[in-house]
Amino acid sequence: MFSIFWPVKLLFRNSESLIWCLFAAALMVSIGGCSRQHYKEDADKEVYRIINSKWQDDFGQKTNYRISDVKPSPNDIKVEDALPKARVFSLAQAVAIATAQNRDYQTQKEALYRSALSLTGTRYQYALKWFGTIDSTYTDNKSTGVDDVDLNISGGASKQQLLFDGVLINASIAIDWVRFLTGDPRHTIGSVLSGDLAIPLLGSGAGRVVQENLTQAERDVLYQIRTFNRYRQTFVVSAVNEYYNVLQQRDAMINAKNNYKRQVESKLRLDMLAEAGREPRINVDEAEQRMLSAQNSWVTAQQSYEQALDQFKIRLALHTDADIELDPNELEALKDAGVSNPNYTADIAIETALARRLDLANTRDVVEDAARKLELAADGLGVQLNLTGSLDAESPDNTRFTRLQFQQGVYNLGWDADLPLDRKNQRNSYRNALITFTKSQRDYENEIDNVKLQIRNAYRQLRERAESYRIQQLSLKLAERRLENNQLLLDAGRADVRLLLDSQDALVNAQNNLTAALVNHTISKLNFFRDVGVLQVRPDGMWEE
Repeated sequence: MFSIFWPVKLLFRNSESLIWCLFAAALMVSIGGCSRQHYKEDADKEVYRIINSKWQDDFGQKTNYRISDVKPSPNDIKVEDALPKARVFSLAQAVAIATAQNRDYQTQKEALYRSALSLTGTRYQYALKWFGTIDSTYTDNKSTGVDDVDLNISGGASKQQLLFDGVLINASIAIDWVRFLTGDPRHTIGSVLSGDLAIPLLGSGAGRVVQENLTQAERDVLYQIRTFNRYRQTFVVSAVNEYYNVLQQRDAMINAKNNYKRQVESKLRLDMLAEAGREPRINVDEAEQRMLSAQNSWVTAQQSYEQALDQFKIRLALHTDADIELDPNELEALKDAGVSNPNYTADIAIETALARRLDLANTRDVVEDAARKLELAADGLGVQLNLTGSLDAESPDNTRFTRLQFQQGVYNLGWDADLPLDRKNQRNSYRNALITFTKSQRDYENEIDNVKLQIRNAYRQLRERAESYRIQQLSLKLAERRLENNQLLLDAGRADVRLLLDSQDALVNAQNNLTAALVNHTISKLNFFRDVGVLQVRPDGMWEE
């Protein structure tokens, strides 16, 4: 914890001078301070003590919020446990890995840490602070032809404290030690105690402005905790959305591949019919053109899927060349479950959002901040009055430095006042504070309207996408029936080739549209829960209502 340095060997004619000089040097360098690791751990301990004290239960579970170089909480995600044994990631595993490793998520955790770290500095301004100094000089004067060697050591200690009501207290004691090292018995040790006091009585300096700095710093940490938890809600929704979008791209790729195979089969069958004279060659050419178009669509779908998968790897903080896949059974589970709408009316959803949205709570509290600052600015327009005092007491000579002579000290008591004769700057500050307060009210009202709009849009979107899924189910059944009928008619020699080829394209479109409608409704439901403010993030990164 302390640093020790070996002193460089110097040559002195007087051994006593060497001893005293080395002692003074060793005293200073040995108090070199604590190690870097100590300071880091001390900061971490204080920061997370603040965050834990301000974290409320309705913000979300207190997990996965510590920065990467700090010991995690017991319930935090462990990457080694979340990684799949095979290379196929389930939805829960992917969200867990994203929560543990995503780079943007790490930045949000660091922003939370920094806000609390800043508060520790603000709180320190109100704490009792001790300061200490020590100085030493060694002098060997040869200009007089007589050994004139001396060592001067002086030191001091002081304390300062800013009280919550604006009272500022300073006190210091200084000790001066002079010893001539040539054998001369003359020596002196003396000390001086001094202190001063400032008490604001009236005006903007009368305690409230001092309180405001600490009050705002405390509230800023609370805001950042809310912001972080709001981010966690949006993060899990975006991670799930991206996971299902990759599976949707994979499903589209498989549909394109199957459509290409059907087009190849149709072209071969038409080839056989054309050779038998039952179909004109122009129908074979059209079938071949459709086949090439289907092949191109398959290649494009495959590229889109691989690009989406690589993009998702970045969300997981994996290398883009990592050999992973997403579990297609997750999409099948969605298909089996179908769609269902939350048990909310629009009015209940809006009422819940206004009470639970963390970002809205921040905006509401900003109005309180602006009102508080407005009153402080108004205080600056009046008389500013401070009570001041000071004392100085010295010790007598001849080493009696511990006996301060308070009866012979110097004491001062007074006051200083600033009359409201020139208040141009204070006037401008007040006017700006008034405008800021009005704007904060306007911003809060606008935020309420935006939240209501979000809920209404999310509510309408849920119903629209549920209906869209029902329609796409009917469309897929119709496309399958059309293709089957056209194939039977083709076998009977009574089909229009173009109708057959169109029905094949319609089938692949219906398949893609159904998957898209299912995924869109699932994400819309998560967005709805997020916007209402009831989406809770579990320790494993997944969600619950």
